[in-house]
Amino acid sequence: MTLALLFPGQGSQAVGMGAALADAFPAARDVFAEVDQALGQSLSQLMRDGPEDQLTLTENAQPALMAVSVATMRVLQSQFGLDLGRVGYVAGHSLGEYSALCAVGAISLSDTARLLKLRGQAMQRAVPVGRGAMASLIGPKTDLALAEAAAAAGSEVGVCVVANDNNAGNIVISGDKAAVDRAIEKAKELGARAIPLNVSAPFHCPLMQPAADEMAAALATAVIHAPAVPVVANVTARPETDTEVLRRLLVEQVTGRVRWRESMEWMAGEGGVTRFAEIGSGKVLTGMAKRIAPDAEGVALNTPEDLEAFAASL
Repeated sequence: MTLALLFPGQGSQAVGMGAALADAFPAARDVFAEVDQALGQSLSQLMRDGPEDQLTLTENAQPALMAVSVATMRVLQSQFGLDLGRVGYVAGHSLGEYSALCAVGAISLSDTARLLKLRGQAMQRAVPVGRGAMASLIGPKTDLALAEAAAAAGSEVGVCVVANDNNAGNIVISGDKAAVDRAIEKAKELGARAIPLNVSAPFHCPLMQPAADEMAAALATAVIHAPAVPVVANVTARPETDTEVLRRLLVEQVTGRVRWRESMEWMAGEGGVTRFAEIGSGKVLTGMAKRIAPDAEGVALNTPEDLEAFAASL
């Protein structure tokens, strides 16, 4: 049985996440303390107590989600004896790619926290509030061809691209607000439902180029080691281990499409993955895994009980 570990992205944050782990395991408390120190703020208190509107801010949500994922991973290793040698691949959705890289030793915890704080701030700075928008195209008729046709219609009045190819029936578009509005109209004509997303910026589109430039400068001096487990990258949907390739792809990821469906299809197909475990907060990726790879097992590891049961099943 080939195991892949999945690390969630923005939208999976929730007040109280990680609290049960911190209460139960010193390894989790150590992760949260190191992240707090690296950022010079009590992010762990914000995660535990809120307020929700502050936790949801991109610059807080990104390092917070990573902290919970890495804390979960450290507990699995130290408390339950998970050996990375038993893991075939890791993958993370957008910011989750940083969590994945940290979890398999490619980037230190402190550096990952600082990079994600900067990434969140840079993404927020890149586009004035109100100029950009994102929308989720959903429903049984929604596939990549429909989403690209809708984005092409939107592109007639501004920037509009497919940002996240999550799974059939769930594809996100991003760009200028007027262009996304036009794309929503086209998507509805083609038979999809379209839901505008409550986001602070249009992620994963060319409007994010200023943020990509900031991340390129920061990543140029970041220490990146070869990961202990291949990382299936968002940009290529293929496993990567070369440190310079990983560095480049983290920059490209800011403006590029999250090719999640393709990543999951590759792991479940050529990669031979039969079991996916979501490491951190929420169950979003587990739900996607069940739709993309219905023959594989999917499990979300959110609580100490989840971790204990998972470890017992290895």
